[in-house]
Amino acid sequence: MTEETDRLYAHLSSHIEETNSLQIADDEIVISSAATSLLRLIQFLKEDQNCKFNILIDICGVDYPEKDKRFEIVYHFLSLSVNRRIRVKLMTDEETKVPSIVDLFPSAGWYEREVYDLFGVIFSGNTDLRRLLTDYGFKGHPLRKDFPLTGYVEVRYDEEQKRVIYEPVKLTQEFRNFDFVSPWEGMNRILPGDERTEELAKEDKND
Repeated sequence: MTEETDRLYAHLSSHIEETNSLQIADDEIVISSAATSLLRLIQFLKEDQNCKFNILIDICGVDYPEKDKRFEIVYHFLSLSVNRRIRVKLMTDEETKVPSIVDLFPSAGWYEREVYDLFGVIFSGNTDLRRLLTDYGFKGHPLRKDFPLTGYVEVRYDEEQKRVIYEPVKLTQEFRNFDFVSPWEGMNRILPGDERTEELAKEDKND
């Protein structure tokens, strides 16, 4: 841990709320926050003179289906003043809304739309929470671990009807039995000429 990271860690430890916890990973401070204190925490990180994390780099999501709060929302910030990055993590479930930070960082609107589109997490306070990367009428959220690889529908343009058609997924081959045995190990049929192998082996022994 560098001296600057140590100083920043000590400063944050004495100022953030009890609902937040700090740790250091690879010389980068990571704060785990509760939803109730998220906005106050991020506002502090942005406006405090010893922090000045006033650049939002990204907001991303992670899915842990085995957990009650399966989604982890990760905020990445940069401070040019202290030359440090910081991460803020928040756990949530499928039903609970996450406070939007668009009032603090207007660019967050794009990142929140992406997380909503790919994971289905709702951000309360974001008035433009439309899908961003998937198509109109897309069903489901493709970065959830339980999302099927085939998706739920197939989309194609029908020349006769002159419109886009949505259909259930139809696999041309629903079941395939893969045989990973080497073709030489798995071959039982005797090829022409193989019968001479044993004869030659006997002749070698007799010689």
